[in-house]
Amino acid sequence: MEKTTYQAAEIEISYKPNFKASERPQIDSSSRAFDILLNSWSEDKIEFLEEFKIILLNRANRVLGIVNISQGGIAGAYTDPKVIFAIALKANSSGIILSHNHPSGNTQPSQADIRLTEKMVKIGELLELPILDHIIVCTDKYYSFKDEELM
Repeated sequence: MEKTTYQAAEIEISYKPNFKASERPQIDSSSRAFDILLNSWSEDKIEFLEEFKIILLNRANRVLGIVNISQGGIAGAYTDPKVIFAIALKANSSGIILSHNHPSGNTQPSQADIRLTEKMVKIGELLELPILDHIIVCTDKYYSFKDEELM
């Protein structure tokens, strides 16, 4: 009987921070998270296209990084929980802040925003990788699911 040979790709996991933990901004409130997020949005896109981003945090709530997850159109951006948690696990994150913008300038969450947040919180609980907040960003204001007790 002839032996069959299979090929499989090698998987490599790495996280390479390029500065000290003490130099990373620390998030202690939704307003601090909003300031950091607002700096990550380009002015020409925040009122034009919906984008979904995450802030990855270490145990001290210091920012490991901000990751652009998806970009959509005027009315939405697709978000895949598997992608978010894969990235967070790869970065050895201890917490995640979800965020997206509303090009309309209306910070109120949609039913889809609420359902996604609930789903992500449940997954985070299972993985012991908590979702700490979900922030809807507009140019001059924001909405925090945590502050509004929706999570």
